[in-house]
Amino acid sequence: MPFAPPPGCVTRFAPSPTGLLHLGHAHSALFAARAAEQAGGRFLLRIEDIDATRCRPEFTAAILEDLAWLGLAWEEPVRVQSARMAGYGASLDSLRARGLLYPCFCTRGDIAAAIGAAHGPMGGSSAIYPGTCRNLPRAEAEARIAAGRPYALRLDVTRALAETGPLTFTDLIHGPRRCTPETQGDVVLARKDIPASYHLCVTQDDAEQGVTLVTRGEDLLEATDIHRLLQALMGWPAPLYAHHGLIRDAEGKRLAKRDQAPTLRAMRASGMSPAEVRAAAGFP
Repeated sequence: MPFAPPPGCVTRFAPSPTGLLHLGHAHSALFAARAAEQAGGRFLLRIEDIDATRCRPEFTAAILEDLAWLGLAWEEPVRVQSARMAGYGASLDSLRARGLLYPCFCTRGDIAAAIGAAHGPMGGSSAIYPGTCRNLPRAEAEARIAAGRPYALRLDVTRALAETGPLTFTDLIHGPRRCTPETQGDVVLARKDIPASYHLCVTQDDAEQGVTLVTRGEDLLEATDIHRLLQALMGWPAPLYAHHGLIRDAEGKRLAKRDQAPTLRAMRASGMSPAEVRAAAGFP
C-alpha cells in the first residue's frame, strides 16, 4: 500500500455490469480489499447497475464469478443499486424541495450550440454546461413537463455552495484537496433513462453502507468534488479517500471496456492462474 489505511476502515469495490472485468478492475478490487485487510477492516462489494440501457444480469454474474476466482471475499449481502431506486428518489425529492435542482430540457446539440456561442468553435469539450435552463420560469418549466418534453434534473451548484460554504476532502495518496465543484458546472443528477445519476447513487450508498475509505482510480479524483458537495448538502459523513493510479496498456492508455481491454475471463481461459493475474494487477 502506498499509504497506511486507517484502522478498522470499511472499503468497497463497486463495478458496473456493462461488460466483463479487466485487469484495471482487478487492480481496483485488490487495492480496496488489501486496504481493509491490512487495517483489520471490512471489504464490501456493490453492483452499480443504474444504467438499465447498458447493464446486463449476465455481466453481474460474471463479476461475482471472476472476483471469487481471483481469491476475493466480501461481506454479504452484495448491494445492488437497481433495487434501491426509491431511496435515491427520496434524496432527489429533498434536494428539489430545497430549490437545489432544476429541470433542464437541453439536448446535447443545444448544449454544444450554447457552448459554441459562448466560447467559439474552439471552446473544447472541457467547457461546462452554460446554465441555459437554470433561470427558466417555473410556469414555463411545468408547462414543458406537462407537454411531455424530456428533461434532466441538474444540481444548481452555485446555490448549493451558498448553503455549504467551502469544502475540502482528505486523499491519503494525493494529500488534502480543496473542492471546486463549480468548475464542473451544474451536473445532472437524474434523467429519463437513468432516474438517478452515478454522483448521487455512489455518494448515498457510501454513506448508508458506512464506507469510511473510498478507494478508486485517480480518474475519478475530480468527481469527488461533486460527491463532497452532495455529502454536505445531505448531511452524509465525509469518508477518507485514496485515488490510486491506473493500469495502462503498452501505449500508456488506461484500460477500458470500450477499448476491448483483455478481460480476466480471457486471461483465465489462456491458462493464467489467479496468482499470476493478481501479480499482473500489481498485487503479487
